[in-house]
Amino acid sequence: MPRSFKQLLEKIVSEKAPGPSPTFSVFHVLRAIELISEKPIGRTKLAENLVVGEGTTRTIIDRLKEASLIRTSKAGCALTKKGIKFWQEYKSVFEKKVEIGQNELTLANFSFAILVKNCAHKVRSGLEQRDAAVMTGAKGATTIMRKNGCLIIPSVSENVVKDFPKAASQAIRLLHPKENDVAIIVSADTLAKAEYGALAAAWTLLNNC
Repeated sequence: MPRSFKQLLEKIVSEKAPGPSPTFSVFHVLRAIELISEKPIGRTKLAENLVVGEGTTRTIIDRLKEASLIRTSKAGCALTKKGIKFWQEYKSVFEKKVEIGQNELTLANFSFAILVKNCAHKVRSGLEQRDAAVMTGAKGATTIMRKNGCLIIPSVSENVVKDFPKAASQAIRLLHPKENDVAIIVSADTLAKAEYGALAAAWTLLNNC
C-alpha cells in the first residue's frame, strides 16, 4: 500500500492549532470511510455507528471533506472519486473484516477477524498486534499467518488446523487466507471495541507491507 495512504490518514487526525486535540483516531476515520463506502449516510447515523458524539463526527466529516475524500448533500456523506480510490487502496491490503463467533482463540463475548494481504513475512511474535488491539480497549488478539500452505501462530502453533480446529475453520471459511496473508482475531467486551481493535492490530503491519 502506498505510504501516502498512511500519511493522509495521519494528517486527517493530526492536531490543528489552536484547537483542542482530536477525540478520534485513525481507526474512527477508517471506519467512517468504510460506512460511507457502503451507501450515503447522515451525520447522526454515522455517529451511532462510530460510537462517538455528533460533535466528533462533525469534525471527522469536515476533515474528510478537506481531504477531498467525501462530499455531503441532503442524502448524506458519499465518497468522491478520490475517496473511492482511497477505499480501493485500503481494500487491496485490508481485504476482509468480519464478525466471528467464539472459538478456542477468542477471549470475550465479541470478536472480529481481519485479513491483511501479503504481510506474514513482516509479523514478528504477534505481540505487536495484540498490544495495539489492547490499547484500543480490546481484551486481546491472536495473529495467524499462512506460510508454506499451513496456518501458524508465532511461538504458539505450527498447525492451527490441528491445534485450534474451530478457529482455523472459521478463519478459512470467512477470510480465505492465501500464502503470506495474515488473519488477526480480536476479542472485546463490545462489538465496537473488537472492530476498532482489529483495525489497530492490522495498522501495525501497514508500514511493512
